[in-house]
Amino acid sequence: MLQSESYETQKNRNVLTYLEKAASGVVMDTYGSVQNGGYRSTIYGDEDDEDLCINSNSGYSPDCRGNYFNDGITKIDFVLVWEVKKKKSKRQKVRSTYQEMEREEKDTAKINLFNKHEKWRNKFVKNLQNAGLLMEKDTTVSEKKSIHYLKLSAPWDVLVYYAEELSLRAPLQAQPNPCMNMSEAILGKLSIPNMMTEYVPNRPVDYYTCPFRKSKLDKFLGSKNHETYFTNTQRHRIVYEILATTVYGKRKRTQIGIDRLLNENVFVSAFPLHEGSYELPDYDVPPENLNPRQSLYKYWARWSKWYRYQPLDHIREYFGEKIAIYFAWLGFYTTWLLPAAIVGTLVFISGLMSMNTSKPAEEICNSSNQYLMCPLCDTCDTWNISEICSMAKLGYLFDHPGTVFFSIFMSFWAVTFLEYWKRKNATLAHHWDSINFEEEEERPRPEFAARAPMMEQNPVTGIKEPYFPEKDRLSRIITGSMVIIIMLFVVMIFLVTVIMYRGIISVMMYHTGNAILMTQAGNIANISSSLVNLILILLMGQVYTSLAEKLTRWEMHRTQTQFEDALTFKVFVFQFVNFYSSPFYVAFVKGRFVGYPGHYGKLFGMRNEDCGSGGCLIELAQQLFIIMVGKQIIGNIEEFAIPKLKAWRQKRKLAFVRGSQICQEPKRWEDDNELIPSEGLFDEYLEMVLQFGFITIFVAAFPLAPLFALLNNWVEIRLDAQKFVCEYRRPVAERAQDIGVWFNILEALAQLSVIINAFLIAFTSEFLPRLLYQYEHNVHLDGYINFTLAYAPNSYVQSNHTTCRYKAFRDPDGNLTLFYWKLLAVRLGFIIAFEHVVFFILRIIDWMVPDIPESLEVKMKRERYLAKQALADNQDVYLSEVVYPT
Repeated sequence: MLQSESYETQKNRNVLTYLEKAASGVVMDTYGSVQNGGYRSTIYGDEDDEDLCINSNSGYSPDCRGNYFNDGITKIDFVLVWEVKKKKSKRQKVRSTYQEMEREEKDTAKINLFNKHEKWRNKFVKNLQNAGLLMEKDTTVSEKKSIHYLKLSAPWDVLVYYAEELSLRAPLQAQPNPCMNMSEAILGKLSIPNMMTEYVPNRPVDYYTCPFRKSKLDKFLGSKNHETYFTNTQRHRIVYEILATTVYGKRKRTQIGIDRLLNENVFVSAFPLHEGSYELPDYDVPPENLNPRQSLYKYWARWSKWYRYQPLDHIREYFGEKIAIYFAWLGFYTTWLLPAAIVGTLVFISGLMSMNTSKPAEEICNSSNQYLMCPLCDTCDTWNISEICSMAKLGYLFDHPGTVFFSIFMSFWAVTFLEYWKRKNATLAHHWDSINFEEEEERPRPEFAARAPMMEQNPVTGIKEPYFPEKDRLSRIITGSMVIIIMLFVVMIFLVTVIMYRGIISVMMYHTGNAILMTQAGNIANISSSLVNLILILLMGQVYTSLAEKLTRWEMHRTQTQFEDALTFKVFVFQFVNFYSSPFYVAFVKGRFVGYPGHYGKLFGMRNEDCGSGGCLIELAQQLFIIMVGKQIIGNIEEFAIPKLKAWRQKRKLAFVRGSQICQEPKRWEDDNELIPSEGLFDEYLEMVLQFGFITIFVAAFPLAPLFALLNNWVEIRLDAQKFVCEYRRPVAERAQDIGVWFNILEALAQLSVIINAFLIAFTSEFLPRLLYQYEHNVHLDGYINFTLAYAPNSYVQSNHTTCRYKAFRDPDGNLTLFYWKLLAVRLGFIIAFEHVVFFILRIIDWMVPDIPESLEVKMKRERYLAKQALADNQDVYLSEVVYPT
């Protein structure tokens, strides 16, 4: 159904008309290969080679800097690097016969390995030539070794062939590039200035697209311009596909692909080039003339841009969809942390303002010597409850009715955030032409291919491939699971060790005789043990991650996706227990099995821990603060320092090779070879998912968690941006339509947080005991402290002990009172009611928020219509016609 055009529709029609008129010029300059940095040269060099016909330039010329062959026309799509060590001169030192034989054996083995690598490399390069790739060689020579750079370029015919094979998307019709920031659209409608928006030049044009078909080449926009039709990332992806499927040895042994050659050290590195230097020129340059890497650095990767929107389209054009989806998710998550941080801070401030009005805390402070408390350890003395006045007030800061509201709010926040991320993700996936992307039949991992014991026919492709029996793999997975369980027990052992450490420190502080240390013994022990626990957590995390990688390799997963899923599961399960075991203990175990005077529960001869003077929630808040914020600080320091140290080491290593050429300006491929390889996104996602758990699972005890997460993520985005733009080699652009298995983990954490917070409020907080006391005894909580303190049993007093009080709902004989059982029933009822109400409202939110926006569905229908017209054989395509459905 059609309707009359609105102003917005007329505006879009005018934009489309302009774009289509300029399709042969401006449009394709933007869509296609972006401008490369550096100079172009016409200097040629030759090197005789019996087997290979490759243009070579062994001499150094500053004019060769740039992303082109020496002809200044042919683009460099990929660079392969290998090193050759020069033979050392024979030493004059006299050796024994045995030493001489051993040296000769080692030399023979090295020569054989060198010859095998050279044979593989030559065959691989020949097959690349047969695949149609253009080549040019460059060599850097020093006294110790030479570094060889093989520059590869895909000509038009090869690009067209593989574009259809890989189902790359091709442009059919230009359309206005939509505003992807919801806040920008809202502020624009309200006419409120938006400090977060910033003009970023050369924004890519948006298109309606369909899968590329060579037979319909003339139907696609800009197909006559061969130089700019394919983007640089598309060219990189095509060349990498050729590199990954080219044989270098015997096919039946699956000696195929650049990844396996890198594992065998035949090549030391393989990478696409950056688009010039990221450093900005010293003189004024129009922003439109900056190369893409400089644009990303200027408008995204600098610290001064912390409050600006991320240029996601530019990130996607330069790094591909997989990396762009990560930064889009991280930015979206950080944006949603803002309301959570504001509400959490307000809850904390309200507790801060009302903690002096707490009736229980007031009774404790005014009790003087009224309540003589039982000793905290077997060798300790009695004490007055008035001594913990300050801690009682501080405990109310983390345990007041506002925290109950905040835990409910965060449950709704988590699920709503995930629902709206689905919508954002669907919009981005369509905008970036990956909404229907599905990984094709994956080839075996290089390591799997090298170690597989037999060959089997692939039922999909019909080609014989390396095969590992499923029965053997299952037995290895079970064995690996046993190792995981053992490691989890190791975590529990460390937890028990920290508990014992805390008990020992408490007793030591008490026996110093110092009034301050005696009063604060529990806090000192808790804070110091949390710091020790953080160190153990980080050390165990490093050890286990390395172990998990080895176990996953040993399990012999066939494809990279299966390998990554198995590794993700192992690492997340371990890190979940590693990071959250101590908070779980404080929240749900500590203080539950203390016993009562004369009948205390003990572990290894030490009395079981009881909650401190301010309650378990304040101790939980201390634990969360130290573990969460401490990990963030250490992680950010590592992310800042380690890449720079690795880059310094790499440059220092290559500086020795370049020798006398160090004073000359390096070439583009030499610059990029000095950078460190990209380490992927696994650690980045894991860090953020663990953070998501901290701000949702235990948020009732730590309302400031979203604020600290927000501050960390502002830093995290710029740190990660700097790594990818400045420190890392340019990774091969990978396609992706979502954040993968991490979304399922986030959903599980969001559901778990509802249950955990319900138990936290019911059993750890004093909210329900106070509420029941108000209902049954006194609405103003008068006498609440006296009501919660039981008298030591007569048997305990008769055994030469002073009459004292302890916190419990027990009678003088040590039996649980009726109030305890009423309270237990209220707690269980609260958990059931809390979970049912929250989960019911969450289902409503899920139902009310569709996964795909209605406007996106209209766009998808429009795209399918255009694709049908463009690929039809029996009628002409009319791309210039614009139809606006309702």
